[in-house]
Order: sequence, then structure tokens, then C-alpha cells
Amino acid sequence: MRSMLTATLIFVAAGTSAQAQLTPPSTAGAKPKPVATVPVRPALQAPADTANAMAQADRLAIQSDLAWVGQYNGAITGEVSERMVESIKEFQKGRGGKQTGVLNPQERSVLAETARRRQDNAGWKIVTDAGSGVRLGIPTKLVPQQTSDANGAKWTSPTGTIQVQLSRRKEANPTTAKLADREKKEPPGRAVDYTVVKPEFFVLSGLQGLKKFYVRGTFKGDEVRILTILYDQATENTVEPVVIAMSSAFNPFPSGAQIAGPAPRKTVEYGTGVVVSEDGAILADREVTDGCLAITIAGFGNADRVAEDKDRGLSLLRLYGARGLKPLSLGNGAAKSGVDLVGISDPQNQGGGNAASSVKASMTSIGSGGDLALSPPPAVGFSGAAALDSEGKFAGVALLKPAIVAGPPNATPAAQAVLVPATAVHEFLKANSVDVIGGSADAKGAVVRVICVRK
Repeated sequence: MRSMLTATLIFVAAGTSAQAQLTPPSTAGAKPKPVATVPVRPALQAPADTANAMAQADRLAIQSDLAWVGQYNGAITGEVSERMVESIKEFQKGRGGKQTGVLNPQERSVLAETARRRQDNAGWKIVTDAGSGVRLGIPTKLVPQQTSDANGAKWTSPTGTIQVQLSRRKEANPTTAKLADREKKEPPGRAVDYTVVKPEFFVLSGLQGLKKFYVRGTFKGDEVRILTILYDQATENTVEPVVIAMSSAFNPFPSGAQIAGPAPRKTVEYGTGVVVSEDGAILADREVTDGCLAITIAGFGNADRVAEDKDRGLSLLRLYGARGLKPLSLGNGAAKSGVDLVGISDPQNQGGGNAASSVKASMTSIGSGGDLALSPPPAVGFSGAAALDSEGKFAGVALLKPAIVAGPPNATPAAQAVLVPATAVHEFLKANSVDVIGGSADAKGAVVRVICVRK
């Protein structure tokens, strides 16, 4: 735990710059003197340079994902550090890959999907405490029981092995040093093994009885707000990655809108739908079609969402009275290493156009459930695109999955892509009485633009 908490205070050191030595020109007619040469050394921080060239949102997402898979124990700030580079190398080492310190598209997809699964397993949510307005991340599946009063809130596991406490109080002339000294002594018996005190916050960690504890606190004016996490040592491997996420997401005095999870949904969002029957059945992304006041199929009219599969992320739309629909043949394709994705990108990506296009993506198995990550992810608007194997047969549906960032709240996380295989699509359609026999092999003619309008 000491190394984990130490890392939350690491900042990027200033880089060094190389200096070139100038050699004066030789005198005319004189025998030139040998010039000493200095071999040019490759940049020692090439992986860090690569990371610094990325958008901050991408760096935030990488740090968050590395923390969730247990490789990164630094502050989730989007700032590049040697610890971040070493964490990437450890992740690559664990997968048997070359330890470059730079994630290739396939590794990035695997990392994002693995982190997403762990977030789902923990029930990670960003919540607002009703009494104080504090924003914090809570692993709701680990601590499903909640109580609250005027002095704060508490989340606990059913057996009490994991506890998250948010406390608030008034205190005259507080300082972080005085607050830290008080927390070291309360409750009695705390054995503190790590302390950090900064003007704006303090952090303590150690043992409290048989439990590990982590405390982060601060103040504004005369109000003190403190986050305390207690957990049995037997749960250490499960809880410690979540502790990092909670620490980075903790916003004791929010000012304005906060984003520490997926970005707010757009008022108008575009996706791709796959026509699966002549009578108006269209397969689409559940997230794209969620919370819509109206769903429009471009060129055909309004559609209703009649079914959804929350586990797989699919939705079934029904377009009534439309003519000229061209359903896609949904045979079981045998995609092995890559697919062609056929979809319609966001109009902003094609100058207001609505043309269907095709892009290639490689596939990587994730976990033991047979799910597949796609890399590189396709453009915005492709979520719901048809995936075809090397023979042009239907292999599934591509979905874009925004990465949940447990860190500073001012960046939109980058999206990753997964493939819902053809077998799962068939099961979903069969369960909703959609006949998938027949259809055309012309995927570009069978995909449509889905437009969701929200408030």
C-alpha cells in the first residue's frame, strides 16, 4: 500500500534538452584538424514522448485502465510519468508481448476491455452525496448498502469487510497539517505507515485493527470533508485498484458539471443500423438508441425500439410501412483474425454526407467468455456496423464502447470497439421472433443511418 499511495503524488520531472557544440571553420590552406564527434544517443524517454503527443483524454483513459487492471498505482491526472511507462511495460510483459512502453492498437483494445469488465464487476459509478454535493466514485457491487445523515454517508459490503465513509464537519481555522494529526489519532489504535500533507489535501494509510485504511481529506473555509476507505487485508487484491480510482475521482467541493465517467450523451447522436427483414426490423446499438425522444432512420422515417439486450448491447428497431428495405444475409461468418466493418460514419466526418463505407479491423479475444475486441476502433457513427469475414459473410455487429475514466473530470474518454458475434445476434433476433432466412450479400445496401434525438 505504501508504494501505491506514494505514487499518487508523483509528478512529471522537467525534461532535459540536448545541446550541440559548434566547430569553427578551418583556415584556408591549413590542414584541417580532426573534429571530435559525439554519437547521437536515442531519446531516453521515447515512450513518454509518445504519450505526451497524445490527447490528454487518451492519457487519462490509459492511466485509468492500467489502474483498474492492477498495473498502475499513480495519480490519474493525464500527466505522463516514468511510472506510467513502466506500468505499460508490465502490462505488456504480462501478455507475453514486447515491453516497449507504448501500447499498440491491439494492446490498447485489450486493456480497455479488461478494465471495463473490472469496472462492471465492481459496479463502478460516480455519485453525488445529496447532503454535501460531494462527487465520488463508488464500487456499488462491492459496497451495496448505503446510509447517510447530515454528517456524511457510508457504503458497506454485506459482511462489513469493505467500508467507504464520507464525513463532513465544521472546524475553526483548519489546516491540512492539523487535520492529518487528528486523523492519525482517531480512532485510537491506528498504525499509520504513510503520510502526505500538502496545503490543499492530506493522505494517510496504514492499519486500523485488522483492516487496511486509506484517508484523503481537505477543507474549504471552515468545512472539512474526508474520504475514508477500510477493507480487510484478504480483499486487498480486489480493493486496492478501486482505492486508486476512488482517490482520483474524489471531488469534495465540486464547482460546475463534473465528468468522471462516460461523457454526457449528445442531444443528437448518430449510429448505424443493419436491416434484417423486409418488414422493417433493424438491428442497432442499444446505447445509441437509449433515452431517445425520437429515433429516425435516415431516408425512411421514424422507428420504435421494440427490444433490447443489455448484456450484449443490442437493440431491435421496428420501422413501420417502409418500402425498399434491403435486409442483409445473416449467415454464420467464420471470422478468424480480422473483419471488414460496413457502416455510416457521423456526418461531421464526411462533410454532411451519409455514404456507407468499409474499414478493416483486427480481432482479439478478451477473457474466457469469447468476447472480441476490435482495433483500431472505427469512426463515430459506426456503432452498430455490420462485420463481414474474409468471404463477405456476416460475422457480427461492431459496437463502440466509451471507456470510463476515474480521474479528473474535464476530458471525454476515447471509445473502443467490440464485436458481438453472429451467433449472439441470431439468438437475440430469434428471441424476438425475427426470421433471419434470406437477405442480400450487399452490406452497404443493407446498412442505414440511425439518428437519436434526446432532450
